[in-house]
Amino acid sequence: MRIGLLTESGHPYASGESRLWCDRLVRGLAQHEFDIYTLSRGVGREDEGPVRLPPNVERVRTAPLWAPADDGRSYGRRDRQRFTAHFERLAAALCRPEPTGDTAFAEGLHGLAELARDRGGLCAALRSEVAVRALESACRAPGARRSVQRATVPDYLAFADHLERALRPLSLDWYGPDGLGAVDLCHAASGGTAALPGLLAKRFFGVPLLVTEYGVHLRAHYLSAGASPLSAPVRALLAAFHGRLATEVYRQAAVVTPGNAHARRWQERCGADRAKLRTVYPGMEAERFAAVGEDPDGGDPATLVWVGRIEPAKDLVALLHAFAEVRREEPAARLRIIAAPVREAEAATYVAHCKALAAQLFPDEAAAPHAVGDNPVSFEEIGGPEAPGLADAYAAGSVVVLSSVVEGFPVSLVEAMLCGRATVSTDVGAVVEVIGGTGLVVPPRNPRALADACLALLRDPERRQRLGAAARARALELFTVEQNIAAFRDLYLELLSLAPVHREAEALDADGGPLPFALTAEAYVPGHWTATARPTPAWAGATATGSGHV
Repeated sequence: MRIGLLTESGHPYASGESRLWCDRLVRGLAQHEFDIYTLSRGVGREDEGPVRLPPNVERVRTAPLWAPADDGRSYGRRDRQRFTAHFERLAAALCRPEPTGDTAFAEGLHGLAELARDRGGLCAALRSEVAVRALESACRAPGARRSVQRATVPDYLAFADHLERALRPLSLDWYGPDGLGAVDLCHAASGGTAALPGLLAKRFFGVPLLVTEYGVHLRAHYLSAGASPLSAPVRALLAAFHGRLATEVYRQAAVVTPGNAHARRWQERCGADRAKLRTVYPGMEAERFAAVGEDPDGGDPATLVWVGRIEPAKDLVALLHAFAEVRREEPAARLRIIAAPVREAEAATYVAHCKALAAQLFPDEAAAPHAVGDNPVSFEEIGGPEAPGLADAYAAGSVVVLSSVVEGFPVSLVEAMLCGRATVSTDVGAVVEVIGGTGLVVPPRNPRALADACLALLRDPERRQRLGAAARARALELFTVEQNIAAFRDLYLELLSLAPVHREAEALDADGGPLPFALTAEAYVPGHWTATARPTPAWAGATATGSGHV
């Protein structure tokens, strides 16, 4: 089977969980061929080249969305009229409340895609005066939402710029018999813009679309919009665009795989059909935590451990206040905050604030330098002298704490479970679903409740060991790479079995009917066996291998 893997700012260039998941998927399904199509939002990421790819990756194609683009394409009168009609339909859908069953957005989106396919890119048209006037008319039309009625010309221009970047996949040269038209299945590794090429592949070629969301794209947009410098009308228009795009992606997808029930609820609110939803949990490499997990008595019994990426959403302020309560009742208690290296300015500011708070809450201990273990609170980096590896970070204590106020799928919590550690977590995101009764869960932003739960486990070693063992068993059953890959292997085969058959031209007779035995079985065996085998595609900087269908 040939899979078109659609990514955005991820595999095969970026680092992080998104790249790791895609890499594990491709390597774990070595019997399938993969073509990777990635939308890049980062300057210079692709300059470093992709990670080393396995031989079943046939090609990698990249399209940057971060740079301004002008394809120099100008339309004639009829094409301008065609563009105007489709764009007006799309703009009107964004400006009015979304009624049930409204198809105007989908009609406008697919109409623009067909125009781009027939007449070339949309870049100049989407930034043109025609587009700005259409936006103005839609915002001022009767029935338009009040949030967009106050928009001004700078707002129209700003939104047109964002919309052109979001719709740039419509103008790519990926849609042809040698591109996405040649794949058996499109698998979008996230929703939103990354799934747009999959929508077009389905419309133009009937290729089934599978969408995987471990973090819901629309939710991420809403969370980031609060810190945006854009005006309120532009934010409202962008929210409407992403919301309607999510609805169309879910409607067209053959299957949508949320990473947890929290993501599933978001998708259902956006109109996803429950019959299409299949929860597939992210896969973690259990082997790297095996040594710690098989040693339940390891770790300092008086030490609490927090592991993760420091940012305000993790609410370390509440954790420090909670630990102050713990320290009053258990003077021997320690808290080790072990984090990934800080690179963003906002995170560095937050770290400085947390360190200042720790010095304020524990003035006597912070007055002089201490080694780790002497100071009640320590801030360390993964890879440092006291925490040389991720597994060692979890092994440092007997209880792992998660204090977040916002969380999607809690990766650090699963890692702690694989290490056989008892956990105390706040009830956010998918925490309760992941824990499943094998740890203590308290309300967020409640230091007293967090402290009480930590004290309960610090004072009861038998309960800690029992919960840790149950947590590890649950993680090994549900959250491993093996179960994740097995789930997608089954989904690929199911979707291919339901997809329409695409016959080779030489396998049809003069009347368009099938010719039995027109192609030998060897034509579908990987390698250069026959002249009818698929020609070897190539992409710059990689070694391609010849292959056929499996």
